[in-house]
Amino acid sequence: MNEQSPTIPVPEPSAVSAPFWNATRERRLTMQRCGDCTRLVWYPRPFCPHCGGWNLRWEQLSGHGLIHAVSVHHRPALPALAERVPYAVVLVDLDEGARIMSNVFGGAPSIGDPVTVTWSALPDGRHLPIFERR
Repeated sequence: MNEQSPTIPVPEPSAVSAPFWNATRERRLTMQRCGDCTRLVWYPRPFCPHCGGWNLRWEQLSGHGLIHAVSVHHRPALPALAERVPYAVVLVDLDEGARIMSNVFGGAPSIGDPVTVTWSALPDGRHLPIFERR
């Protein structure tokens, strides 16, 4: 019997989120920006949650930011994370002004630590954005 390693469940791309997931194939972090109010929009949506505008376009981000909040997990939330404990679930304030939830593996960061995006490969060629300390 051939047992497969457990994997992290990720959402299937929707019509709205497909550009984000396609960019992860090239390890590019992208977000929508509203052409009306100029604010970044995260998570992908069909309209701007800030002003209600429908004029959204995709923009590549630097992937640099600062840790806003940290929760360190010593027990894996999923079997696929069993080999990676302890790991941190973090909120990252990106340099461009948006906040994203992600992970930091390999030791807990502190609030205010500078981080940069790195990538965890998925079986289908997409990647999950995770962060590491700079």
